[in-house]
Amino acid sequence: MTRAGMRAPETPLALHRPGPARVQDFLLGGKDNYASDRDLAQRVLRVLPQAAGTARAARGFLARSIALLAERGVRQFLDLGCGLPRADNVHEMAARHTDGTRVVYVDHDPLVIAHARALLIDGGNIAALLADLRDPDTVLRSPEVRRLIDPAEPVALVFSSVLHFLPGAGELVAALAATAVPGSAMVVSHATADFAPRAVAEAARLYREGSSVPIHPRGGAEIARLLGPFRPLPPGLTPIAAEGSAGPPGDPIMYGVVGVR
Repeated sequence: MTRAGMRAPETPLALHRPGPARVQDFLLGGKDNYASDRDLAQRVLRVLPQAAGTARAARGFLARSIALLAERGVRQFLDLGCGLPRADNVHEMAARHTDGTRVVYVDHDPLVIAHARALLIDGGNIAALLADLRDPDTVLRSPEVRRLIDPAEPVALVFSSVLHFLPGAGELVAALAATAVPGSAMVVSHATADFAPRAVAEAARLYREGSSVPIHPRGGAEIARLLGPFRPLPPGLTPIAAEGSAGPPGDPIMYGVVGVR
């Protein structure tokens, strides 16, 4: 965890160990991953064959959520735990529906931020911040956030497939929500064991042992509580069904919800 007010250190990359962003990249069909990431992803897929289809569906949910919020007038976005850049990213999703959007991409992985700075920063309204989400004060005090995010205007807090990596997710969300003015929003996609408890538990064990990164699947009621002061928009907290898989979609392993304040 970084200290408040300090930038995250430029730590050496441990490419021999799987990284969550690179495992996700493989599940999404990307090329910014290494043998260790592919090996772990394939072990997870043997237990949860719907994991890749769910990763794609979660990106679709993200795109629909960003479009909805942009159409409601939200123009500021904090993509917290953004992961590696894709063909379509939050600033591009929002720009199709409104003008003047400002986006700060935040991740603790130096490789993610290096890619983001190289591929996404094409204008003054986008920034990439290397920071630990468990230290929200550092995120909020960063030059990147202070330059682009006006605390007097609504902001969308985007947690796309990231909160299940954080045991203290409620504290993080509460700290960030406390700074959000009315009209702000939250987008959450989150792993759950509600529908396939044994398979999800085994996949979580494989992930923890393979990467030293624990996963905390949460039930629907617990995920709903993470929203705090944000009121869910219809249809509320909804299972995200896998898409684009060759076989049956399998049981849902993720929820999605958009809330507004």
